Amino acid sequence: MEGKDSLHKHKKLLIINADDLGICHSVNVAIFQLLEEKVISSATCMTPCPWIKEVEEFCKSHPEVDIGVHLTFTSEWKNYKWGPVTKNKTVESLIDKYGYFYETVEEFEKNAKPEEVEEEIRNQILLAIKLGINPTHLDSHMGSLYGFSGKTFIPIVFQICKERNLPFRLPRTLSPEMLIKMPDDILKLHMNLVEMAKEKRIPIIDNLILYPYDLPNCPDYSSFKNMIINLLKNLKPGISEIVIHPAIESEEIKAINPTWEKRVWEYLIFKDEEVRKVIKEEKIRIISWRELKKAFI
Repeated sequence: MEGKDSLHKHKKLLIINADDLGICHSVNVAIFQLLEEKVISSATCMTPCPWIKEVEEFCKSHPEVDIGVHLTFTSEWKNYKWGPVTKNKTVESLIDKYGYFYETVEEFEKNAKPEEVEEEIRNQILLAIKLGINPTHLDSHMGSLYGFSGKTFIPIVFQICKERNLPFRLPRTLSPEMLIKMPDDILKLHMNLVEMAKEKRIPIIDNLILYPYDLPNCPDYSSFKNMIINLLKNLKPGISEIVIHPAIESEEIKAINPTWEKRVWEYLIFKDEEVRKVIKEEKIRIISWRELKKAFI
């Protein structure tokens, strides 16, 4: 990847990013602690969500933290909802009959008008800035903007990235497991988006480390930790990102999210001394999106 010589491509570089900042208090507390303890290197905030205002207070006292915008166009949980931040224009194509974002990516892609998507993206970023966040990067909640269900909005995102000199979460390479599962048309889309990022000089990552959201093969924390350690031991050279969704255990997160226990594990995992030891032994350097951004200036 061009422009990142200063980050020493031959080394294993890892961004540990916590998604969903602002979604609820339990998530905020977890991410704030992980950022303060420098256990993770960055986070991305969901500006349409009910607890985003709490992030403003944290940013005022922690201007050095690395926070991006988790562009949000779905509201997937059953009884905990949010909708567009756009107030000055109509964005009817983005909402259901209740005024919330659609629950699924498929519904969003089917109904969303590109001009309304662009308006909402810009307003989500502007709200983050009003809250005192100096965005270091952009990514997409539930991957809704990528177009893996048929309609991509990434060219709009890249135009805004270019205007604001922001990196975006898009891996240059795909794992063998993903390549096997990915239909030819989606693979072609991915390759086109990577080429587009290169042409526009949008900083992107080399590898994205993914694991199933509901962790069907991890019945407890110990098995989850073993999976994470295995992923770290098999980290490829270049710039990789691993995405976590941490939360502290509380009645709030239990009521909101049926997979709350997994979020608590993700809060604990990079505080775990055994995991930290593996990172050191594997000579993995933890970097931030801010560092990736600076490498392209």
